[in-house]
Amino acid sequence: MSDREYRIGIVGASSLTGKELSEELASSSLAASDLVLLDIEDAAGQVTAAADEVSFIQQLEASSFERMDFVFFAGEADVTKRHWQDARRAGVSIVDLTYALEGEKDVPVRAPWVTEVLAERSQPALPDLRTSAVVAAHPVAVMLALIAGKLQAKLELSGFAATVMEPASEYGRAAMDELHQQTVNLLSFQTLPQEQYDAQVAFNLLPQLGEAAKVKLGATEQRIRHHYASLSSGQLPQLALQIVQAPVFHGYVASVLVELRREATVDEVESALAGDHFDLVAGESDPPSNLSAAGQEDIMVRVRKDSGAGDKGNRFWIWLAADNLKLAALNAIACTSELRRLRPLGKVQ
Repeated sequence: MSDREYRIGIVGASSLTGKELSEELASSSLAASDLVLLDIEDAAGQVTAAADEVSFIQQLEASSFERMDFVFFAGEADVTKRHWQDARRAGVSIVDLTYALEGEKDVPVRAPWVTEVLAERSQPALPDLRTSAVVAAHPVAVMLALIAGKLQAKLELSGFAATVMEPASEYGRAAMDELHQQTVNLLSFQTLPQEQYDAQVAFNLLPQLGEAAKVKLGATEQRIRHHYASLSSGQLPQLALQIVQAPVFHGYVASVLVELRREATVDEVESALAGDHFDLVAGESDPPSNLSAAGQEDIMVRVRKDSGAGDKGNRFWIWLAADNLKLAALNAIACTSELRRLRPLGKVQ
C-alpha cells in the first residue's frame, strides 16, 4: 500500500505551526501523501514550500475537505470552530493544534509518546480511538508527562514541580513581532507597542501580563495542567506549575524539581530518562538552551542533585530545553499515526 493513497490538509498553513507541520510531514511516514495547504482569504495565494515542493496556499472553504483523509487545524482557534464540523461531515480525521475543540464530546486530548511510556509501566487498556477528532496535547504537557512517566517507571516520584519559560512564538507571529518591536523601540527610547502583551516583555521576565493582553498566560497554565492530568490518567503525581513569559522568540526552557520516595544518584536518574525523545547532556557540557534546542527533535535534558553532601539524594533539578514548534508538530503527526488505524485505506486512488 502506498502512502500516496492519503490526502492530508493543513488549515492555517501560513502560521508558524502550519509551516513547521508541512516540513515535518515531508520527513515522516506520511511523506508520500498528497498535501493540501489551506488558509483564510488573507493568506490564500501565498507561495510556500511543502514536502520540498513549491505549493500555493488555497482559500479555505466548506468544500475544501472533500476527498480528504486527515486535516490538521494549526491556525486560529476561531477558524477551527467554524470549519471542523465541515471536515467531520466530509469524513475527515481531525487533529486540532489550536485547542479549539477542548471540551467537545468524543474529542480526547492525545500524546501517543506518553501513552507508550505509561503502557511500558502498567500495561493499561488500549485507548478507545473510536473518534474522528483529537486535540494534540500542549507540548509542555507532553514534555512534563514524559519526564514524570519515565521517572515513575524506575524511581517512584513523590513530588513534581516545574517553572516553564514561554517563548513568543507559542502565540504566533503577532506576538513575535511585538516582542521584536519592543526590543527595537527600547533601544531607541521610543514608546513600546503593547497590543499583544499589555506589558513590557522585552528584556523582562513576567509571571503575569496586563489585563488587556491578548496573550493569556493563565489560560495556558490551566491548559497545561488539564492536559497533563488527562495524559497521566491518574498514574503520575500532581503537577505544581508556573508559567513565565520569557523575552525570547523561540524554544522552551523549563526548570523541574523532582522528589523521589527513595535516595538515588544522578546516574540513576539519567538512566531512567534515557531513551526515545530525550537527549541527555552531561554536567560538564554546555547546558541545554532554547538556542541549542532549535531544530532538534529530542528534548534536551540535564540532571543535577539538589544541594547536600554525598552522591545520593531524593531531590533533583532537571533542566529542559525543546523546540516548541517542532515538538507540537511531531506530537500532531504521532496523533495522526494513531488515527491511521481507523483508516487503513485513503480516499485518493
